[in-house]
Amino acid sequence: MSAASLRYHNKVAVVTGGSKGIGRGIVKVFVENGAKVVFCARGVVAGEALEEELNKAGPGSCKFMTCDVSKEEDLKRLIEATVQLYGQLDCLVNNAGWHPPHKETDETSAEEFKDLLNLNLISYFLASKFALPHLRKTEGNIINISSLVASLGQVGAVPYVATKGAIISMTKAMAVDESRFKVRVNCISPGNVLTPLWEELADQTPDATAALKAGADCQLIGRMGTEEESGLMALFLAADATFCTGVDLPLSGGAELNYGFKNRLP
Repeated sequence: MSAASLRYHNKVAVVTGGSKGIGRGIVKVFVENGAKVVFCARGVVAGEALEEELNKAGPGSCKFMTCDVSKEEDLKRLIEATVQLYGQLDCLVNNAGWHPPHKETDETSAEEFKDLLNLNLISYFLASKFALPHLRKTEGNIINISSLVASLGQVGAVPYVATKGAIISMTKAMAVDESRFKVRVNCISPGNVLTPLWEELADQTPDATAALKAGADCQLIGRMGTEEESGLMALFLAADATFCTGVDLPLSGGAELNYGFKNRLP
């Protein structure tokens, strides 16, 4: 593939939570399209393995850094190290986060809610805060990963849904503020994408196979999304959607369409 045909050639991107799942899909697609990607996670083994795999394949490159996104200093170091390494920053993908096991509201402590807010929402704010001075120089963009449940709701997941809804609102507000610097801020709301986290949650049910089948059956398309499809949507927002800011794109397979059996009364 020639450099001219690469959709993000020599652009510099940071992806949080990039060692597995949706983040891994984004890192892979960006590297395949010529970008220089710094991605972070807490797990060293998976991160270093992905770095080695993608650098062998090219044509772009990537570098793994350990980072706990719930710690402000780690996020600051991540952005500073990226700019020091490559001299610029064109795209920030805020992806790192967690979906706790399903739990009723009256069984959830305030500390559990605060910890999830810190991980899923405040980390996005802080990474953006540190990245924006550099993104303004390149007229770059931010992509926030939210969730389809921000608009649908989800059983036993009030804190999680709240964090994801806040991400969409923050995206829109930041898009307004940053428009004067020609920095675009957009959002992706995945539905059921087959990731290690989805499989982990399925394993906590009495029948993991049935849980995965039920997850696939939620989509009109009849399957879950893939990590690669997540990466391609992020690439579209970063490289092609130059007239889009403040948008929230569903990556859902049609899960939000049509009626379904939803009666939860006993």
